[in-house]
Parts: sequence; structure tokens; C-alpha cells
Amino acid sequence: MKDSKYIFLLWIFSTTLAYGQTTSAEDFGFRHLVFRYKTDPIDILIKSKKGEEYLRKPLFFFCQGSLPIPLILHRGNDAYGTFPFTPDSLTQTYHVVIISKPSIPLIADVTTLKPNFTFVDSTNNFPKGYINRNLLSYYAPRNIALLRWLQTLPWVSTKQLVVAGHSEGSTIAAKMASTFSNITHLIYSGGNPAGRILTMIEGNRSYETDTDSTRYGEDMLQHWSDISTKHHKKTIVYGDPDLATLEFSEPMLPFLEKLKIPVLVTYGTKDWSSPYNDMLRVNLLRKRKNNFTFKAYIGVEHNFFPLTKDNKPNYDIFNWDNVVSDWRIWLTSTTLR
Repeated sequence: MKDSKYIFLLWIFSTTLAYGQTTSAEDFGFRHLVFRYKTDPIDILIKSKKGEEYLRKPLFFFCQGSLPIPLILHRGNDAYGTFPFTPDSLTQTYHVVIISKPSIPLIADVTTLKPNFTFVDSTNNFPKGYINRNLLSYYAPRNIALLRWLQTLPWVSTKQLVVAGHSEGSTIAAKMASTFSNITHLIYSGGNPAGRILTMIEGNRSYETDTDSTRYGEDMLQHWSDISTKHHKKTIVYGDPDLATLEFSEPMLPFLEKLKIPVLVTYGTKDWSSPYNDMLRVNLLRKRKNNFTFKAYIGVEHNFFPLTKDNKPNYDIFNWDNVVSDWRIWLTSTTLR
């Protein structure tokens, strides 16, 4: 998917830490819990402020983007960031939570993965367990069931529950917020409220190679026509099964517009989905809804990298931590209202 084109560079640009023998999540500074959803074991990583692991705090639950990527990546004794941002500032107030993709190992040496850090099985394909579960209709209820359980633990405060998602994760987070009343704050980052397929079409329209002869945008529309009528198939095209593309193309606009909790929408103005976030903003202004805050980052792309003169991401300028700082400021202001 679109976010997969750049998300791996976020790990490369994260701070690299040296460890001795790295064999468990604890070696990387996380607590590791396992939750069973139906028959599936779900790995949970929790990042807390050192010394405050069992201090009662609310949860900050992060829904990551697409593709079957292990949560903890390392090369020998060098560890890559699990989040696309540094979570330490968030741990001042929250226990920060992220969970695994189905049928994907928790920890992996990047030398055993594909160049884009994805995990494949012995047949050199994404595991069937992942393909069959990589669906909005799986992720949203799974995450809600897990959060219900976490909120029963003695070190978790139930006074606040923040759910944030970026890219594919934004769709999951929005769907969760529309059905789970325990969520008190939603951060919708880098999503397309009109649905994934429109981002895919816009991306193909934006390519310099999309001409009258290549017509990549038209090809994507034909792909959408095909999966709209044959979505029962698990054919993998453009990185995802057809059913996953269909489900993640469900517009979140009607769900978002009905929310009454505080919502922060963050996006880069050079992201292909930017016009649709502007559309959401216009619609909400028209309806005079005041529970939404929008933060548009001017001149940056999907993962908040600025663009060079030739419209390529400038990976020397890392803005994710600035974005998270804005998340914290917003959370503080909405909590104090």
C-alpha cells in the first residue's frame, strides 16, 4: 500500500540502539503481554516510563500502517524503532501500546526479511494467516477486545483512552472509535476519509508517467471495478488481497462526522490523500462541529518528509517527533477543557 513505500525509512531514521544479547521484547525496553483473540495469540508491546511501568496511567494505543512487518526489528545487536516516532514523550502521561500483525513474528533480524522489512513464509509469500486476517473487519473488533481486557488491569486508568492511527491504521482507529465508547480521544493521521482506493487512484494520477498511453489511473479504476464485483477472491494485487482493499476503501467520512469525542486530524499537504482531509474539514465546518482539530503540515508528504525540487521525499528532515509533540499539546488542551 501507499504508506508501505516510505514507512520502512522511518525505522532507518529512528535512533539506533546497541544491545548485548537481544532475545526478548524486554531487551528492547518493552513489556510483552500475549492476548488470545478467538484462537489467535496477539503480541502486545507496552512502552512505559522507566520506573513507572505499574503506575496507574491511561493507555495510548497506536494502530500502525500496512504490511506484515514484525514489531521489533534489529540487525544483530542494533535495534530499529518499533514506532515511526519516539514514544518517550508520550510515556510521561500514558502507557503506549502497539500490537502485532496476525501470523507475523514479534521479533526479527532484518537480514531474514524482504528488503521492505516484510515477513514471508517458506513459499516466499505473506503467511496465509496474515492474508486471511488482514481486514478492517478483523482488526477493529480484535483491537477493541484487547483494549477491554487491558483496561481491567490494575496499572491501567480508565479515565482516558487515546487511540491513534496512521495511514491504514487511521482507518482502523476511526472504525474503533465509532463503535467503542471507552475511547475518549481519536488521532486520525495520514488517512483518507473517503477510502483507500481514492488514494491509490490519486497516486497513479500523480505519477509523471501517467500519460494518455500509460493510463495508470484508469488501470487502477479498472482494478477497483474488478474487485468491487469479485471481492470474494483473495488475489493479491498492489500488496494486499482484493478483500482488504475493498474493506479499507470503505469511506470513514460518515463515521468520523458522527463522533462526539475530541478528534485530531493530522496530514501532510503533499500527501495524495490531502484533498480528502480538506474535504472532511470543509464538511465539518459547514456542520459547525467543534470537536475536531485539524493540523495540516505544509509541503510534506505522507510520512511528513518535505519534498525536494524534483518532488522526492527529503529523508534528511525527520518531522515525526514534531508531529507527536503536536499530538501531546492537543491531548493536554482537550483533557483540561
